[in-house]
Amino acid sequence: MFKKIIVPVDPNEVEFAESALAAAAELARPSGAEIRLVAVMPTLNGYVAELLPADYSVALGRETDARIHAVAAKAGLAPTGYTLSLRTGSVYHEVIDEAVETGADVIVVTSHRPAMKTYLLGSNAAKIVRHAPCSVLVMRDPAPPAA
Repeated sequence: MFKKIIVPVDPNEVEFAESALAAAAELARPSGAEIRLVAVMPTLNGYVAELLPADYSVALGRETDARIHAVAAKAGLAPTGYTLSLRTGSVYHEVIDEAVETGADVIVVTSHRPAMKTYLLGSNAAKIVRHAPCSVLVMRDPAPPAA
């Protein structure tokens, strides 16, 4: 059914993407679809960039790469079962651009439990749903255990 699946992964909360990764693996299995993980790093403005070590972005990219590969393995994805794209910019713009550039059939995105200000979806998830060139499957994070 699907040929290309995009899974956005927050570099600050890679573990949060585990449910989306597992869902993407299930969607990909019947047809052998390609899975592309997309991590978007923030753009550092000139002032902040000047205060950081010269190799900060490279080191952050390596750390993010390793953390994403670890959570992908935990979700059951083989190292050869997906590709990873590290991008810089606005999350939803970069995810939409990746979907357009790769001809994605579906984006599998996670969304936090809603806060009053976001009503139903996290702001990035909502923007992806509104502007995606393809179908979007939204995975909710699990409910916290009752105290």
